[in-house]
Formats: sequence, C-alpha cells, structure tokens
Amino acid sequence: MTTTQSDITVTPDANPVLRVAPASPATAAAYFGASLAFHADVSDVQAALAAGGDPGFVLLDSRSTESWDQGHIPGAVHLPTALIPEQAEQLLDRSVPVVTYCWGPGCNGATRAALALAQLGYQVKEMLGGFEYWAREGFEYETWQGRTTRDPDPLTAPAEADDCGC
Repeated sequence: MTTTQSDITVTPDANPVLRVAPASPATAAAYFGASLAFHADVSDVQAALAAGGDPGFVLLDSRSTESWDQGHIPGAVHLPTALIPEQAEQLLDRSVPVVTYCWGPGCNGATRAALALAQLGYQVKEMLGGFEYWAREGFEYETWQGRTTRDPDPLTAPAEADDCGC
C-alpha cells in the first residue's frame, strides 16, 4: 500500500532508503537552498577569516567560559547563549551577520544561540560542525596557553589537498 500526502510518498514495503520517496526536484531545491541560508561549514568560515580584512560577519562562540578557555577560534566573540538577551546589543552590530558555533554536531547550543539572536533582530547562520570540526580539520585555535593546531583528521579533512572540492 502506498500513501501520498502533498509531496511525500510512503511505501511501507520499499527498502529503508526509499520507504519515503525523495521530494520533487523543486521541493528539494527550495529545501537545500534554504539550508544554505541558515548554515556555513567550518572550511568556508576558515577561508573567509584567513582571507584577511573584514570577512563580512562576526563569529560568535556561544559556549560557557570554561569551554571557551579550553579552546576557541581566533577572532571569535565569546557570548554564552544564556547571556545573549542581555549582552548582544553591547557586543554585536545588527547590520553585520553573525555566525554561531558551539561544541559540535552533537550539541545544539549554536542553534539555540542563533535562535536567540534572530529573535533579537540579527541576521544569523550556524557553523556546522562547531569547534569540534574546526579542530579536527586542523585549523588554528586558541587556549589560555596560546595558539595551537592539531593534525587534520583524515575522516573530516582531505589528506593531500587544501580543500575537499565540494
């Protein structure tokens, strides 16, 4: 038995991947286009920051002070999510987009921070992968001891190229 609701077709006896049929190309294009309006990845953020000059956005670390001290991206503004309503106006310019990050893909802190900022009238994107993938890709980060890097993780960054080609 196949059931259809709007653009979604469910076929219970199909393989797990196609049990819910892919969306129409137009629906998929709208979804993926919208997704890019909400997200940036660590490689793109790093490239924008490394280019020098004004990257056109503020990078915001929404983690606790203890987490910030453990390691953060150079040039980021530290503003824990819980403090956004009372401190965002003093630290951020509403005319400049904000890119939020937290620990990584297993944490929704950057999403909560992005929501809080959007509710206050800021243009905002979330950096996918967070601090975890920043460090795993071998990008420089700061601790209370100074700047450092880790060897890139070959499961998250290309071993022999400057970018993944995507």
